[in-house]
Amino acid sequence: MTIRLPGAGGALRTYEPRTEPLTVTPGTPFTSRTVFSAAHVVADPFADVSPDSPAAVDWDATLAFRRHLWSHGLGVAEAMDTAQRGMGLDWAGAAELIRRSAAEAKSVGGLIACGVGTDQIASGSLAEVRAAYEEQLALVEESGAQAILMASRALAAAAKGPEDYLEVYGHLLRQATEPVVLHWLGPMFDPALEGYWGSSDLDAATDTFLEVIAAHPDKVDGIKVSLLDARREIDIRRRLPKGVRCYTGDDFNYPELIAGDEQGFSHALLGIFDPLGPLAAQAVRVLDTGDVRGFRDLLDPTVGLSRHLFQAPTRFYKTGVVFLAWLAGHQSHFTMVGGLQSARSLPHFATAYELADGLGLFPDPKTAEERMKTLLSVYGVNQ
Repeated sequence: MTIRLPGAGGALRTYEPRTEPLTVTPGTPFTSRTVFSAAHVVADPFADVSPDSPAAVDWDATLAFRRHLWSHGLGVAEAMDTAQRGMGLDWAGAAELIRRSAAEAKSVGGLIACGVGTDQIASGSLAEVRAAYEEQLALVEESGAQAILMASRALAAAAKGPEDYLEVYGHLLRQATEPVVLHWLGPMFDPALEGYWGSSDLDAATDTFLEVIAAHPDKVDGIKVSLLDARREIDIRRRLPKGVRCYTGDDFNYPELIAGDEQGFSHALLGIFDPLGPLAAQAVRVLDTGDVRGFRDLLDPTVGLSRHLFQAPTRFYKTGVVFLAWLAGHQSHFTMVGGLQSARSLPHFATAYELADGLGLFPDPKTAEERMKTLLSVYGVNQ
């Protein structure tokens, strides 16, 4: 069986899909690393909505995917960038997602942490930004989930310098009832976050970020760094106060960062672990035995797919994540909230399919092939 796939230049090439998936079985939580997958949401394909409408979510399919991740021992990072937070999913939808996922986590014993932001306001004063954060922090804490303080577009717009970030984050950390995760999301994921922590100079921004943590180490469980810069993450990791974890958010360099070096390692909170869930879980269990080489042998080959999905414009990586979830049979359709299924090209999808198939990510390769052919036919590519 073969399939004809388009390349970037428009020419068709013949690809022979694999016939057997990678065999991975569910397992218990990990012992050497704490690992979260930031999870996508499944849209309701029958909702009569426009890209500007509030998100119409298929809650059954969305929660089923989270149970899939939990079954492999992964934690779920909920209502984050991967869930199209601020790119199709507004605060009302995110709040409902947090409530439902936190309740589901309790019922199955799953690890969950949820994003806290300010997306109920488009802009505002520092006081209004602080109040927006407080509202979301209260909801997450009431749900019983761990809080992840996400970067705020409104704070980036309102802050005049590093001192404003120190004041807002200090206030929130003093209020938090349990240690939180601080998330530094780079502008490649969201251009509105350029200059976060009060400077476009990353060295200066890093110093402010670390100053926030140093002032409240008992209230910071860890940090998530999403800058796609391995050397900077390692530098930050080595400068953290004792007991504060680093959760890599680097979807380009995650194997080496999780494996670590003689001075430490990163835990993980990654969007790429949405499509890689079972394979990533298997790799971490190998790492649990102390077999770093075996861990890298499993995870290193996945980097090509991740770099493809997260290529510029990086913020549209969610389209590839949902596309692969459809091919893998985790949802019955390729529709996204906000109409974001249109954000990547057919050649991009073709390469994503080929790379994922080569890794054995599809539980039923035949179904994935048939769905890929269906998509190709919609674009006018007949087999």
